[in-house]
Amino acid sequence: MRSSARTRRRGIVAALTGVCLLLPASAHADDRTTSLQASEMSTVLDRLTIPDLQWAMDGRLLSSERLTRGYLDRINAVNPRLKAVVQTNPDALALARQSDSRRRAHQTRGPLEGIPILLKENIDTADRQTTTAGSTALRTAKPAKDAFLVQRLRDAGAVILGKANMSEWANFYGSGQIPGWSAVGGQTRNPYVLDRSPCGSSSGSAAAAAAGLATVTIGTETDSSIVCPSAATSTVGVKTTLGVVSRGGVVPITNQHDTPGPIARTVTDAALTLAVMAGADAGDPATAPVAGALPADYRTMLTRDSLRGKRIGVWRKGHEGIDRDVDRVFESAVQRLRALGATVVEGADVPDVIGMVQPHLLPAVLTEFKHDLNGYLATTPGGHPKNLTDLIAYNKKHAAVELPGFEQDLLEMADKTDGNVNDPAYRAHRAAATGQARDSIDAVVKKYRLDAIVTATDLPAPPIFGGGGSSFVSSTRSTSTAGYPHITVPGGFARTGLPIGVSFLGTRLTDASLLGYAYAFEQATHARKAPHYLPTAR
Repeated sequence: MRSSARTRRRGIVAALTGVCLLLPASAHADDRTTSLQASEMSTVLDRLTIPDLQWAMDGRLLSSERLTRGYLDRINAVNPRLKAVVQTNPDALALARQSDSRRRAHQTRGPLEGIPILLKENIDTADRQTTTAGSTALRTAKPAKDAFLVQRLRDAGAVILGKANMSEWANFYGSGQIPGWSAVGGQTRNPYVLDRSPCGSSSGSAAAAAAGLATVTIGTETDSSIVCPSAATSTVGVKTTLGVVSRGGVVPITNQHDTPGPIARTVTDAALTLAVMAGADAGDPATAPVAGALPADYRTMLTRDSLRGKRIGVWRKGHEGIDRDVDRVFESAVQRLRALGATVVEGADVPDVIGMVQPHLLPAVLTEFKHDLNGYLATTPGGHPKNLTDLIAYNKKHAAVELPGFEQDLLEMADKTDGNVNDPAYRAHRAAATGQARDSIDAVVKKYRLDAIVTATDLPAPPIFGGGGSSFVSSTRSTSTAGYPHITVPGGFARTGLPIGVSFLGTRLTDASLLGYAYAFEQATHARKAPHYLPTAR
């Protein structure tokens, strides 16, 4: 074990030396990197975890300022192609220098000390950055305080590097909108194949994590918005049990689904960051009942033998026989689970709940969206629309920017509801949708006595424009509607160079176990590869 640690640390030193990240470096030195150095930095940082970076900074081999400058340089070099980052924090370098001062004084705050993190642009920060949810209507919004999760990140020492692009209004805008597009940030590109979709709505967060534009990024999910873009960009995406991470200070769709979570290049970084973000928030009632869902020490979740002796159900129906590359990658994953000591249980297919829940789900979410968004807009300072009706009017007035080729039909449908979440008809719709989604997972887990379910996350990313529909059954609709955890981890690649993800999902509060299974799988496969920015699929 000691020999392994020494080998790992020698590798860190060599890697950092190779990209000119070693100290000392003057705070006033010209640290601009060449395109080659930026590329080398991506390769190095792709394989260094947060604990690796902390070890290097503790040993004065690296500073937070140097690391933050490196990411800012990389954003300047790569982001014009990707449009993954909307803005960088003008205070990032100052925050990094403060972190370095604390470290020198042996006053580090937590496990994220000095680590640069990007936030999805629907997460409030009370600083010089904006929080627009991708809409020009919110450019003048001035959140009065940090989102609860942002304060948790800051308290643990994180450097907020900037904000990531997203599908405007988190894909709850118009039925014809394109994933990854916003009026504020333009069209996010998939870093593996630039003309392919990054999926959404946490498009920029996933693309930025994949491209090495931050150590870790934060996304939010209502239905597939973390899981889908993470699978499309060969990153680890964690959608937790509802309430494990507070939604306080996040531009909402519905508090019955919305779930912030980390997107990272490794399970280690995702688990560490999630452990920091999780916690009870007096402003979010959903957090108290699930407080303590994760262990205090994230490392206890991450063991290479966590799959040994576990019963893992295999969900194939609706996912198999559609794409031969997905079939190949998933079959390899199932065989790897067996090799890792899991009892693989075939036939554990989760029913396609879309037809069952949709008659209840859409009416419920439309009502919740109007209620929750009106509350957010009304309480957020600044000269912006203060309710959904005014937002719709703003979009019509600025249609050339806000409605380029699609309508805002989802906003308009929501505005026609009364937004009354105490109405018996609404409550019946919500109870039916949530209940059926939970039953769809719980019944399979109980029938086969499962510890988790594994499945292919999605098909390889379609073209950004004109991708068309798919017969692939959603792997996220049940977990998102149920409020259950869902983790995607890199599984492999299609012959076109596009990533394919493998999902681990389970019942309520199985988050820690799923992270362990994802970690064991990741460590056995090392399936992730850094992107090559191909102009089109080969």
